[in-house]
Amino acid sequence: MESATPDSPIATREAVPDTTPQTQRQIRIFDTTLRDGEQSPGASMNLAEKLEVAHALADLGVDVIEAGFPIASPGDFDAVKQIAETIKGSTICGLARCNEKDILRAADAVQHAEQSRIHVFLATSAIHREFKLRMTPDEIVRRAVDGVKLAASRCDDVEFSPEDACRTEHDFLCRVVEAAIDAGATTINVPDTVGYVTPAEIYKIFDMLRNRVPNMDKAVLSTHCHDDLGMAVANSLAAVAAGAGQIECTINGIGERAGNAALEEVVMAMKTRGDFYDCTTRINSERLVPVSRLVSKVTGISVQRNKAIVGRNAFAHESGIHQDGMLKERSTYEIMSPEEVGFAKTDLVLGKHSGRAALADRAKTLGFHIDGEELNSVFEQFKLLADKKKEIYDGDIIALVQQKISTSGGQTWSLVDYEVTCSKQQAPKVKLTLSDGSDEKSAEVTEGDGPIDAAFWAVEQITGVQLVCKDYRVRSATLGRDAIGEVNLEVEHKGRLYRGTGVSTDSVESTILAMLNAINRIAAE
Repeated sequence: MESATPDSPIATREAVPDTTPQTQRQIRIFDTTLRDGEQSPGASMNLAEKLEVAHALADLGVDVIEAGFPIASPGDFDAVKQIAETIKGSTICGLARCNEKDILRAADAVQHAEQSRIHVFLATSAIHREFKLRMTPDEIVRRAVDGVKLAASRCDDVEFSPEDACRTEHDFLCRVVEAAIDAGATTINVPDTVGYVTPAEIYKIFDMLRNRVPNMDKAVLSTHCHDDLGMAVANSLAAVAAGAGQIECTINGIGERAGNAALEEVVMAMKTRGDFYDCTTRINSERLVPVSRLVSKVTGISVQRNKAIVGRNAFAHESGIHQDGMLKERSTYEIMSPEEVGFAKTDLVLGKHSGRAALADRAKTLGFHIDGEELNSVFEQFKLLADKKKEIYDGDIIALVQQKISTSGGQTWSLVDYEVTCSKQQAPKVKLTLSDGSDEKSAEVTEGDGPIDAAFWAVEQITGVQLVCKDYRVRSATLGRDAIGEVNLEVEHKGRLYRGTGVSTDSVESTILAMLNAINRIAAE
């Protein structure tokens, strides 16, 4: 790799406002939350959750939604197929390795989309050629060309990714890219697969491709950066400065290992620093916070408080100096407004006299699509909660809707009743009754370190599913002593991680529901 030099374009460019009227370049946003993001350990989603996220991404204005890897499993194929048949306004993309079986499977999955794309990838770096593929450079080129041609025969929009492109020899990378474009690729994605390069280096790679590949003008250059060294966003923006027309990213930056470039960060960087990047996107930035919270809920991956753009502290000011400056002039310490990214000033309160229409409208504002039977089911739970609580806040509604979505994949086991007794002097006792859909089964457990531990033992005894709890988190959905308690847990079963979510005003019931949610995910597979 060439090292960064002080006089490189990315290092010396100054942010000087341009007063000359001109049309800003539009950058495509390619979201891979449902594919690369879902590969985060324990972050797998059921079909209902994937559809909800896909709707939210389309509403956000994402240009391309990579809905999954159709060959990976029947469930992944069905998810991509249903998203392709349902979602409008965004291109729906399916991933495929560079072989016939993968490509045909992806083509079948996306064929009914309003706009479809097949994304074909093949490793090109020397280390991958030698140790993973055991193929010569000539074999790589032939495989890439054959794969792209096959994809192009089934779909007009074909993307090709030379995996580990940023560690591939420049001469060979140019050769593969040129051949892929000649074969029919309309987008060339340049992945920093292991998060290795620096902004100055990736700028040079993209600049080199634009100048050395003779047919580069026939395809859109794309960037896909991983965050292993914490530079995914910076590298993506450097690629844009060098001419990239598409950024591949995920909501909240989730993904394998350290994750991907965060969509909300690259979008707001280009929007806030339009004077520097001279670019725009189709993203409706006011939807960023609702979509961030939705993805956090369905994956169980919390957003850190100090996360840029969408974290709870992103617009919080505690320092006296900062507060004084904010009171005098907001722009002294805020370069964006919280409303610009979707933080709401008010928390609408609903009560037991509120109707379905009010609930559906508020859920839509919060980033959810609920109607029909789903709305009726959530409304029933809403009414039950309203009998327990005087006021219901946004956090309560989010918890109720998410609970419904997380159980939409089918419920093998459901809670019928439970009773807990415990004191400082005696061991906890849990009487639990569950239904497996055809019969009710009960157990009484008098062991464990407390009511939560006893509930774990009771659920395992009835279901016969042995779990190892790897992570257990409980939080209140809103403020107040009567707030809904939301439990998120991660369990291990036969070497695989599964996530479970449960909500209730009772933390023991939330825990039981979260366990059953995880067990039902295990049963679904």
